[in-house]
Amino acid sequence: MRFALTSEAGFNDGLAFPFVWLAVALALDAAGEPMDWGRWLALDVLWRVLGGIGIGAAVGYGLMHLIFRSERAPNLSTSSDGLTALAITLIVYGVAELCHTYGFLAVFVGALVVRQLEHDHEYHATLDLFAQQCEKLLTALLLLLLGGAVAGGILRGLGWREITFAAIFVLGVRPLAGWLALLGTALTRRERWAIAIFGVRGIGSLYYLAFAFNHAQFEGTQALWSVVALVVLLSILLHGVSAGWVMDMLDRIRNRRARRPPQARSN
Repeated sequence: MRFALTSEAGFNDGLAFPFVWLAVALALDAAGEPMDWGRWLALDVLWRVLGGIGIGAAVGYGLMHLIFRSERAPNLSTSSDGLTALAITLIVYGVAELCHTYGFLAVFVGALVVRQLEHDHEYHATLDLFAQQCEKLLTALLLLLLGGAVAGGILRGLGWREITFAAIFVLGVRPLAGWLALLGTALTRRERWAIAIFGVRGIGSLYYLAFAFNHAQFEGTQALWSVVALVVLLSILLHGVSAGWVMDMLDRIRNRRARRPPQARSN
């Protein structure tokens, strides 16, 4: 479950960008610059997505050899330095952006390559711990900034339509889409619902919104900021309070099932 949630976050960060570029292109088209569908499909979808995946896999594979299989002594895996995780992130992201592909997607793929090809190495525990610590610090910083934005009036553009949309999105669209995407997997029904409900918080949407607004002119920018901030706040409040308890409960259920005899477990 936790790996599925982490994977979804990585895919969302990378695969949302083609649609951000589409929104920018449509806004420019409304301003008088003709929409080039062929360019968007070839560059913003195919090249940036496939290129990001390829660069992430290639650079990640090279870094995996440098970290774990280098014949020079001492290699990086013999150290206890978690900063290697940050170095991997920056190197893969930088190479991908230099090639005009999606850096977020490349970092996700690169991390998967490094993790899977040497999945039993104990050094992964160091990298994972450092990455989690960085994530918690950055999340706290972003939440602090979001709280300041709320106090500064980012929600003042909300009306009943925006509030209704945010509620339907968080409570209906998001869980249903996640549940449908997981049909056919080996997950239990409880686990499917947990993954579908406790997905990404949507903080990356604030970045995408700022990115789009810096590349084109949009109408109703205040309303867009307000509804995205409200979706993030609802997700943080609802999921942040309940996610830990639900995950612990599912862990206990899984442990009980693992201790049951195989015949009883299949029933």
